[in-house]
Amino acid sequence: MKRFLLATACAASLSGAAAAETIGVSMALFDDNFLTVLRNGMQEHAATLDGVTLQVEDAQNDVGKQLNQIENFVASGVDAIIVNPVDTDATIAMSAAAQNAGIPLVFVNRQPVNLDSLPEKQAFVASDEKESGTLETQEICRLLKEQGKTEAKAVVLMGELSNQAARMRTQDIKDVLATPECGFITIVQEQTANWSRTQGADLVSNWLSAGTEFDAVISNNDEMAIGAIQALKSAGRDMDSVVIGGVDATQDALAAMTAGDLDVTVFQDAAGQGHGAVDTALKLARGEAVEQKVYVPFQLVTPQNLDQFLSRN
Repeated sequence: MKRFLLATACAASLSGAAAAETIGVSMALFDDNFLTVLRNGMQEHAATLDGVTLQVEDAQNDVGKQLNQIENFVASGVDAIIVNPVDTDATIAMSAAAQNAGIPLVFVNRQPVNLDSLPEKQAFVASDEKESGTLETQEICRLLKEQGKTEAKAVVLMGELSNQAARMRTQDIKDVLATPECGFITIVQEQTANWSRTQGADLVSNWLSAGTEFDAVISNNDEMAIGAIQALKSAGRDMDSVVIGGVDATQDALAAMTAGDLDVTVFQDAAGQGHGAVDTALKLARGEAVEQKVYVPFQLVTPQNLDQFLSRN
């Protein structure tokens, strides 16, 4: 009987060990409001799953550091890897490292340059960036028309140019402004502020000091839009005289909208992307079939539907 019980206990122990799964996660940057929600979404979802452990690392916006993290995940024998890329043009090397080791890899939020040629056991979980800048700019166009504008000037705050989202959101803006409905809006300045609130504030302050006139700020993300708001307030600009838009619908952005400073943002479900990335990584690790592109929809946020989003970040 003792021998039977011992054998049963050993089998249970081995079964438990086999069920344990470790996912290595390399985040582009911890010090970012949106990416913090994304990271928390992964960790909170993993905490609800038996035997699933996340090993989360901060690449500190350093491509070399991120590649080293992926190599370390491979060396430690994780079951799957999730990457939020620092530079979306550097993802080919990341894909190759994981593929050569036979470890599933999921890119999250930032679209890899090799999206259409990802190898087997690799996937991308995000939102379709074509929606983000399009929804934002269409609403800004509508608001300017509502004000009776027949000619309007806009400045564009771009994210890091090494990032596909920044390039796509900026192209979305230009595509909307090229339509007959919104062709009355002219871009008078566009420059990168690297997703940063501080850099966004500095850039807009410089434009204001140089005498640049504009009716709208179209920002690739909320952080830069909030920086623009700070600069405009410091310059004594009447906030009702300028339309300001961002993307992500972070808590700070929703607070700015509640205060009447931010006119439009676009909800990007960071927690939902994190949840989806963990589930996709686990399915790949278990040999289950997944869609190679998993999209979580963007949603327009305005003062009229703000209440629906206040509790979602």
